[in-house]
Amino acid sequence: MEIYLVRHGATEWAATGKHTSTTDVPLLDTGRQDAELLRERLERHHFALVLTSPRQRARVTAELAGLGDRLEVDENLVEVDYGEYEGLTTPEIRERVPGWTVWQHGSPGGETVDEVGVRADRVIERALAADGDVALFAHGHLLRILGARWIGLPAVYGGNLALSTGSLSKLGFERERRSIVLWNDTSHQR
Repeated sequence: MEIYLVRHGATEWAATGKHTSTTDVPLLDTGRQDAELLRERLERHHFALVLTSPRQRARVTAELAGLGDRLEVDENLVEVDYGEYEGLTTPEIRERVPGWTVWQHGSPGGETVDEVGVRADRVIERALAADGDVALFAHGHLLRILGARWIGLPAVYGGNLALSTGSLSKLGFERERRSIVLWNDTSHQR
């Protein structure tokens, strides 16, 4: 079995570097186009389970990619809660906290990466219980954490896994060992 990870298409906030969790921003036209380009890669594939974050940027990406008819919302797939840093860019946050990263410092009133790691582990358990391949539509930091947790690393190691908007990644196995099969593939984008 493989787990297909799809980061939602581009949004205005993602394009400008604003940390976006609870704010439900729509896809840009380019984000919609990238999601439609994923259709060829995904719609004919049989998935035993297709899960999405409840945020419209993830849901619409899944729908445009051709999987809207099989879609289930899973609250565990929401992005890291940035608390007081919602809507701010890293340079803006670093004016308050020099050297800040979500991976090391977290966000006041938000979640730590370890707390998100617990959610990612629940998604992994649900995916492993499915009878076949799984597709997950979600957000950059959450999917990076999920990738790290899949290969047995602490959630903070997600910071080492860059992930572009509209990208496709795959998690699978090499024999019985969990592995990253494909990461941050944007070859479908124009």
